[in-house]
Amino acid sequence: MEASSEIALRHVADADFPSEFGQFRIHGFEGVRDGARDEAAVLVMGEPQGPPPLVRIHSQCFTGDVFHSLRCDCRAQLELALEAVAAEGRGIIIYEMKEGRGIGLMNKLRAYSLQDQGADTVEANERLGFEPDLRVYQLPAAILRYFGVAEVRLLTNNPDKIAALEQAGIRVAERIPCQPKPRTHHAVRYLKTKKRRMGHLLEL
Repeated sequence: MEASSEIALRHVADADFPSEFGQFRIHGFEGVRDGARDEAAVLVMGEPQGPPPLVRIHSQCFTGDVFHSLRCDCRAQLELALEAVAAEGRGIIIYEMKEGRGIGLMNKLRAYSLQDQGADTVEANERLGFEPDLRVYQLPAAILRYFGVAEVRLLTNNPDKIAALEQAGIRVAERIPCQPKPRTHHAVRYLKTKKRRMGHLLEL
């Protein structure tokens, strides 16, 4: 669940960001809560204020986003979100540095090893001594407030993201599924675990 302490937000930098999906403005943010520092890169297309914009909160997945891993659907979700924002010409992609649902890259690779031995993604994290999902979403909520956004149309399958934004005072006017078609049996197993063990809103 979302922690209750406040987060101190700092806007670090912004710049033009042309991409194959269209023209964005990229922003860097830091957030400090209880002495811990979080970072996020944010792509903004169009004017954030006005009717509820499309918003995707995406957690870093080095293995998927960079190396095109087929063990998850993270890269496909990110591309789906970028395409959706580009199609509307307006929206926000919040890219948080939360590798492996918050356990970090090296622990994620340890979890991969456990998964090779038969554990699902939840069991692997628990065997390493972690909760199934360590992420909290105060930083994305603070970033949305920075842009003057009080209502969003959220691209997500994760009910925890909806609850966290609502708890932080950001109204989720609409949930838009973010479910690319799984391409391998690895991804199907991953998604079934998300649905069965974590309550994700998936059609499988």
